[in-house]
Amino acid sequence: MLLSNLLLSTAGVQTFFETIDNIVWGPPLLILLLGTGIYLTIRLKLLQIFKLPIALKYVFGKDEEITSEDAHGDVSSFAALCTALSATIGTGNIVGVATAVKAGGPGALFWMWIAAFFGMATKYAEGVLAIKYREIDENGQMCGGPMYYIQNGLGIKWLAKLFAFFGIGVAFFGIGTFGQVNSIASAAANFNIPLGVTAVVITVLVALVTLGGIKRISKVSETLVPFMAVAYIIGAALVLGFNFQAIPSALELIIKSAFNPEAIGGGVLGITITMAIRNGIARGVFSNESGLGSAPIAAAAAKTKSAVRQGLISMTGTFFDTIIVCTMTGLAIIITSDHTGVFELGATIEGAGLTSAAFQVGLPIASLGKYIVNIGLIFFAFTTILGWNYYGEKCIQYLFGTKSILPYRIIYIVLVAIGPFLPLELIFIIADIVNGCMAFPNLVALIGLRKVIIQETEEFFEIMKLEQSTNEVSA
Repeated sequence: MLLSNLLLSTAGVQTFFETIDNIVWGPPLLILLLGTGIYLTIRLKLLQIFKLPIALKYVFGKDEEITSEDAHGDVSSFAALCTALSATIGTGNIVGVATAVKAGGPGALFWMWIAAFFGMATKYAEGVLAIKYREIDENGQMCGGPMYYIQNGLGIKWLAKLFAFFGIGVAFFGIGTFGQVNSIASAAANFNIPLGVTAVVITVLVALVTLGGIKRISKVSETLVPFMAVAYIIGAALVLGFNFQAIPSALELIIKSAFNPEAIGGGVLGITITMAIRNGIARGVFSNESGLGSAPIAAAAAKTKSAVRQGLISMTGTFFDTIIVCTMTGLAIIITSDHTGVFELGATIEGAGLTSAAFQVGLPIASLGKYIVNIGLIFFAFTTILGWNYYGEKCIQYLFGTKSILPYRIIYIVLVAIGPFLPLELIFIIADIVNGCMAFPNLVALIGLRKVIIQETEEFFEIMKLEQSTNEVSA
């Protein structure tokens, strides 16, 4: 409570961070983020559309590479994807979407779609480079991610160190701890669980899992992520199903307000196209992390012999996270907006409370909506904490070696304990800042290594085509 009061009592603290946030997420980063995705989309020939069926087959089909003698890694490709999804399917899908829609209007959801579509190509490229340039550490475990492909691919070690530094910042102060734990505490409060109890329980659980390393994290993620994602999607589908007649008009409003915020109506003042774009893209990155450089850290641990195969699997993470889960959340909020009053001047409902209110209004049994959102939020946030512990751990290991892992884990657990006592709005501003700082070195690397990405892709599909032709002749 002391830390929270200190932050709030300092005049202009939030204004100061908002100013930095506006600078970080100004036109240069937005152009670099979208521009990288657009460029890769064109050069990879709309791979996120035409190769999505193959990618989904790799995700849900039998993972034959686990038993392949040529495959190297610590966990299965599916486990690596679940670890990455555990860090992305989190508060961004419930709280992030709600804050984006409230701050940027329904049009923000459109810009989340745009960011996700091009972000799929970006996430694919990250996965390819993660496997291409990964290394084995002194403990025999795989290490990879932007810091390694920046160093080994681009040969710019200072930029690799800068990425790792910002990666630790995101783990400590961004997506990893404060935002997630705060959201868990808010959700638990809806069930009358005292804040102190929540802080203690979540800290102990995080300690038990994270101290076990990537194999324990991936095991927990492999169990929880599919379960919680399916449960939440079913709940959101029920909301949309009971209100299906409002979906066409909601989609029309999303498109209109993306380019004309005044189309919202209802008294919202001050929302501009720039705000819609900025909130949509920033919250989209917060949710799916495409371009941020976090997912390739988990992808590097995958047991696979093909960089492109893992890139395709990684790409599906953005598809599941934003195209499916965020869309369902956003639509649920918009179609129930007349009852929740989210677009009315002076509306006070925000964050998870907004999504919870939408589900309660949208379902015949209001209490069911409350349980779906709040329990889902608890699980989503918990697995995100686990995933980001691993990301930050690999960043600090890159900078200071394996001896730094245990001290890092202890600090991380302490920050988890502090998280419930910090204000939500300031948390998201700080998270946006460190996210943007982390994305910049990674995007520079993707552009610099674009020829490697394209060459690996072309060779993979050329070999696949030859194998298919050979099989057809043999048949």
